[in-house]
Amino acid sequence: MEREGVLERMHSSRRSTVPTDDGDDDDESKTKKNVPFSTRASNFITRIGILWPCLTLTFLVVLFTSTAVIYHRGPVCVSTSLDPHSRVNYFGFDGLESDFGFLGVPWCRSKHGKTVEWTSKDLLRALEEFVPIYETRPIKNNLYGMGFDHSFGLWFIARWLKPDLMIESGAFKGHSTWVLRQAMPETRIISLTPRHPEKYLIKGPAYVDENCTYFAGKDFLDFGSVNWRSVMKKHEITDLGRVLVFFDDHQNELKRLKQALKAGFKHVIFEDNYDTGTGDHYSLRQICDQFYIRGGGHSCFVDSDEARIRARRKNFWDKAVGINELCGPGEAWWGVRGHARDNFNHSSKAISYKEHFENSRFVESILDIYWELPPAAGPSLTHQTRYDPARATSPIVEDGHYGLFQRLGLAGLDKSVFNGYTQMVYLQISKPEP
Repeated sequence: MEREGVLERMHSSRRSTVPTDDGDDDDESKTKKNVPFSTRASNFITRIGILWPCLTLTFLVVLFTSTAVIYHRGPVCVSTSLDPHSRVNYFGFDGLESDFGFLGVPWCRSKHGKTVEWTSKDLLRALEEFVPIYETRPIKNNLYGMGFDHSFGLWFIARWLKPDLMIESGAFKGHSTWVLRQAMPETRIISLTPRHPEKYLIKGPAYVDENCTYFAGKDFLDFGSVNWRSVMKKHEITDLGRVLVFFDDHQNELKRLKQALKAGFKHVIFEDNYDTGTGDHYSLRQICDQFYIRGGGHSCFVDSDEARIRARRKNFWDKAVGINELCGPGEAWWGVRGHARDNFNHSSKAISYKEHFENSRFVESILDIYWELPPAAGPSLTHQTRYDPARATSPIVEDGHYGLFQRLGLAGLDKSVFNGYTQMVYLQISKPEP
């Protein structure tokens, strides 16, 4: 209860108040403090004479306009299927707003505390450059594929690292292949995907890259089944530290991490780094969600602050998770209700907290860098209704900065492209130290 009280006070301090109209700009309290108020009011009305009706009308117009503006500028725009009055009450008075990281953001710990070289200024500059590139994408409606946020993240990381070879596991219609190509026009790509992207051309837009080696269709090989030493030799790659691996295949990320480490790769991106209690596979975000991690761990107590807050937020964010969805038998909250999912949710293995804890320790032993891509912009700007900001890092363009949002070109994009954020993560890995 004490925590909720602090939160309410914190958010109430953020809310703007309607300015009062107590009189003239000049402070007359020192020069006319002995004159009765009724006399001053009578003298004032006499002086303005016929202007009084006009001033009254002007005051009413200004008051109405100010009220409309304050009412309109709610901190977050949410699904139109909800009653607009309940949304105003929720965000305006309950004090929950968008609150990035409010419910914790578990951040995987690296061996030596290293972090990425790029800064928020680098991300801002890159956003401005990427928007016009994104507008030329061949697949405009990439339903079930990457939206703007992750497209930008993949493009930015690939362009920053400038790898000699890029590998993607899971290509769908080829949008991610196109993004990689925009980042590195001359770099070779290897794409592993069960169905060749050219098959989608029959029904609509897709992308097939001429400088890409496809392990697809009848030639498909799973990432863990490829003889990577032979493939690297064929592509004349001697330094595996110059290779970028991108996973968008909805497989157990711990499994994929071990496979990449065994092959000798160092730079890895996971597109769907699902939050605890969500997703169709076991993710790094889930693995690192531990009590000893700042922002990690959960309570399954139905009367806890977390339970009450989650219940309220579920009404406003499509992918917000309540305690009933987060917690399984025996209050097992890790993974998805105590399960590690894999293979497009076709397998779901129950794991103990001991095993889950050991998985986190293993990840920490091989992790040099862990960096989650922040959302491009806050929900009051993008109008996204899907992910709950309370479990995400602060956006690159924060709520309230509409001028910057517009200047970067983001305002011209369709709002639906901002609904696909799932904590994309970049990792740098190496073998455990002896």
